[in-house]
Amino acid sequence: MLEHLFGSKTRLKLLRTFFRDETKSFYVRELSRLLDAQINAIRRELELLVKSGLIKETKDGGTDTEKAGHALRKYYKLDTESILYPEMSALLLKGQSMGESKFGEELAKKSGDVKLLLLTGQFTSDKRAPSDLLIVGELKERTIARVISAYEKDFGFAINYTTMTEKEFNERRHIMDKFIYGLFEAEHIKVVNELGV
Repeated sequence: MLEHLFGSKTRLKLLRTFFRDETKSFYVRELSRLLDAQINAIRRELELLVKSGLIKETKDGGTDTEKAGHALRKYYKLDTESILYPEMSALLLKGQSMGESKFGEELAKKSGDVKLLLLTGQFTSDKRAPSDLLIVGELKERTIARVISAYEKDFGFAINYTTMTEKEFNERRHIMDKFIYGLFEAEHIKVVNELGV
């Protein structure tokens, strides 16, 4: 949805990348590889974002200062002092929430007989969670993998997911399994909860 507002999928991917780690600097080829986009498209969008004041050029390359060519590279970083920063941050957060909601609904609908669908980890920005997603029920594994793979490209991060049968989930819950406990202790969203947990 947001790509229609921004007029460019590449620009939206760039913004999501910069806002995901606001302190990190990136160089053009690195962004091209990360986003699987052509280098000229990345350069064009970076030029527009620099002109807008939302992204700034910097000499600081962060962690790869020992790599060859470091001193010659131009790095780009989010300008958190920009007047556009708060509004853009809020807009991207709302867009991500809408995308996550759509993702959860599509996954629940296509995955088989889903009894529990829990989003946590990267979806709730809680690094304590041992997985980003838990799906319990009689499931279609290939369909789940396909849906998740498509959304990983949209979200810009790998989704660590776990599937279980209802029986396995109940057994692990009954013995207070550390993994299950960790998922529920972390910040989480229950998209489907037919098990009443």
